[in-house]
Amino acid sequence: MSERTVRVNYVARVEGEGSLRVRLRERSVEEVELQIFEPPRFFEAMLRGRDAKEAPDITARICGICPVAYQMSACHAIERAHGLTVGGALRELRRLLYCGEWIESHALHIYLLHAPDFLGYPDAVRMARDHREEVETGLALKKAGNTVLRLLGGREVHPVNVRVGGFYRVPSREELSSLVPVLEQALVAAERTVRFAVGLPFPAAEEDYEFVALRHGSEYPMNEGDLVSSRGLRMPQERFEEAFEEVQVPYSTALHARRKGGGSYLVGPMARYALNRDLLPAGARKLAEGVGLEEVVRNPFRSIVVRALEVYAACEEALRLVHRYTPPARPFVELPEGFAGGTGAAVTEAPRGILYHRYEIAPDGLVREARIVPPTSQNQARIEEDLRHLVERSLDLPDPALSDACERAVRNHDPCISCATHFLDLRVEHV
Repeated sequence: MSERTVRVNYVARVEGEGSLRVRLRERSVEEVELQIFEPPRFFEAMLRGRDAKEAPDITARICGICPVAYQMSACHAIERAHGLTVGGALRELRRLLYCGEWIESHALHIYLLHAPDFLGYPDAVRMARDHREEVETGLALKKAGNTVLRLLGGREVHPVNVRVGGFYRVPSREELSSLVPVLEQALVAAERTVRFAVGLPFPAAEEDYEFVALRHGSEYPMNEGDLVSSRGLRMPQERFEEAFEEVQVPYSTALHARRKGGGSYLVGPMARYALNRDLLPAGARKLAEGVGLEEVVRNPFRSIVVRALEVYAACEEALRLVHRYTPPARPFVELPEGFAGGTGAAVTEAPRGILYHRYEIAPDGLVREARIVPPTSQNQARIEEDLRHLVERSLDLPDPALSDACERAVRNHDPCISCATHFLDLRVEHV
């Protein structure tokens, strides 16, 4: 009886630390483990005893690529606990800020971290020697998204202008209008990105995902909506914990989320698109039809096409929001007086999928308990299933090729533990 183990001991260029282990016996896949060994960061414990209004700034430090998502989920949850709804121009400015984050985050992944896989390059630097125009397009889109973040958030990384109830300062109409030429150029680059992505060579794959995302009644989801799934789930987002749970696995310091009662699910661009295609802005819907993008994408390698389409949608939506902007009378709405304590929970759509925050807040405004469920913990179990199926289809590959295929399968999902999952120090053990 032969045993074969494909092991990657360290994941480089990541937010955190991880490894991969696949064990085969004869021609059966026995174990697939996406091992996360990042040290505990204690953000939830760090929030206890802090003023709830500090949560958006503290949690933004969890991620340098998608800090807006953490700020928005925190703000919405705290506002829900206080019975506050933020609407009008402030709501639209929050959506515009989220558009900026989607643009910069997706562009980074598409061009610098994912495209080299399809074009046969080990990294974007070497890809740029032969595909300079494509890499420059990605950098231009990243810059456009960062420009939105800087104007609304005060800076590109860990924005400082976001607060519970709105913003510390809102832009004038003239300031926001300065984004129009930037976003118009970005929209052209985004269309070029969709056409570039759809023409890449994709391995054959088909996965039976349960997609989970927000769904809003009239707009492609970012900040608001009900939780829905492709298998019939529909519930208010604050009831997230009734349908989903996190469990500890022995080989990872990161929790795995699953449907209560068992079962993995997928969040992120493919889920949002499958469940909300009809709510895309008109131009994005037309572009999707024009390039022949199927209504539901189940090939994980084609996730790069859906991400590209979301870049276009975010540019289109950002332009709409800028054109209709009228500055609000005040930059924020005050929390109501007489707070007696309470719990608030909210979900928003980070670039990589739904991000859940829940805060129990005491009458004095201090956080008693906090819970944060990021997209990566929700996708980890599903990524392992993708890996299992890929290995089952690829048993005859030599070890280096099998390792490379596994790396690509992980990168399909742009996990938050990695800006670009790049496995180093591969060791293959034959027993």
